[in-house]
Amino acid sequence: MNLVLAPEVSAARQAGAPIVALESTIIAHGLPWPDNLAVARELEAAVRARGGVPATIAVVDGRPRIGLPPDALERLARDGMRFPKAGAPDLAVHLVRRSSAATTVSATCVLAARAGIRVFATGGIGGVHRGDTGDVSHDLVALSRTRIAVVSAGAKAILDLPRTVEVLETLGVLVVGFGTAEFPAFYTRVSGVALDHRVDSIAELAAIARARWDDLDAAGILVCNPIPDAAALDATSIDIAIATALAEATAASITGKRLTPFLLARLAEVTGGASIRANRALALHNAELATELAVALAGPRYLPQRPKS
Repeated sequence: MNLVLAPEVSAARQAGAPIVALESTIIAHGLPWPDNLAVARELEAAVRARGGVPATIAVVDGRPRIGLPPDALERLARDGMRFPKAGAPDLAVHLVRRSSAATTVSATCVLAARAGIRVFATGGIGGVHRGDTGDVSHDLVALSRTRIAVVSAGAKAILDLPRTVEVLETLGVLVVGFGTAEFPAFYTRVSGVALDHRVDSIAELAAIARARWDDLDAAGILVCNPIPDAAALDATSIDIAIATALAEATAASITGKRLTPFLLARLAEVTGGASIRANRALALHNAELATELAVALAGPRYLPQRPKS
């Protein structure tokens, strides 16, 4: 596969510097214009501010781009609906047809790993949808096969969170709560789903990642990073909004790849934009933690230096 690395990303890879992958679906489909472009820029700035190199990933005219120049980032944000969502199974089609696509968690995992990137920040992963539809996101499968650490605020709250955690366990994905022993519920910090592993320091998290990849030759790690307290939404209100949006989707026979964008758009309307503000806050929070992890994995020379007294 002919990956196109942005100059900044290429230089960082050669130097062994910390790189953080960022997905493009949140830009093309997760947020409205121009909020999406503002958030895309904020995410990249947050990574740079903490000593990392951001690599926003997308397929542009049939070429996987690892790091987007400003004009391509704006094109993605402005013309988002012209960039269909691409999971890992869809990549081959876009490569052959030379088409463009926004990468989901699964596709971003695959392309980031091919580029040698070990840390990826997203908002929330996909998972098992509610009900008995059998709709399970390929994000979970990609995590089980890819040597990468994905930092997220759990899975999207529109999903069946207990079943999502069960499937992650079945697939052998290591799920670790950072500063929490409970699986986050995206817009809220708690879900009632207990986690087996809690980590409270970046140093220990990096050590666990190295042991999993280098000593055990294992694959993905899901690092659950709860939304900041100040940005969390009221659990009862968001549950009601989700139930309403799900009922509307069922009535309109909206399923498959169309379902998540529909639900997120309806939540934004029902909550008066509060869900968008929460999404923005948690995405930034995840980018910050992911950068700290990437810096720790890169080694001592990239750790922030304390000022001399």
